[in-house]
Amino acid sequence: MRRELRRDFLVGLFVLAGLGCIAYLSFSVGGISNEGGTGLSLYATFDQVAGLKTRAPVEIAGVKVGQVTGIRLNDEYRARVDIEVDGSLELPFDSSAAIVTAGLLGDKYITLELGAESEYLQSGEEIAYTESAIVLERLVGKFLYNVESDEK
Repeated sequence: MRRELRRDFLVGLFVLAGLGCIAYLSFSVGGISNEGGTGLSLYATFDQVAGLKTRAPVEIAGVKVGQVTGIRLNDEYRARVDIEVDGSLELPFDSSAAIVTAGLLGDKYITLELGAESEYLQSGEEIAYTESAIVLERLVGKFLYNVESDEK
């Protein structure tokens, strides 16, 4: 009887450890972190976000420094994208944000290009210089339209 109880206890511990690993992997893959409010909250306004999603990475020189925290329309019917970056960064006031694609058909993310001003962005301020996402379908449509026009 005692041997069976010990075996059941060890199996239970093994199952709990497995569930803990699955929970950890779920949070890691899902992009949920335990960092709370220590970052620099900024926003940028774009004409087109074309598939950018919440929790998309924000990068500088290919290094992830933050993530997209929200996307909504502003009063002028343009996309306002809220981002949070590492609080230890000092981003010059004239920095720019662009929405780019990972590869040809990959996910969208934001890349920041640093400016040269000596003043730095503070939490809650806007990144004034932006470049909207390129919509591949529009480019293909323009190309096809131009090819048809040239053939006539």
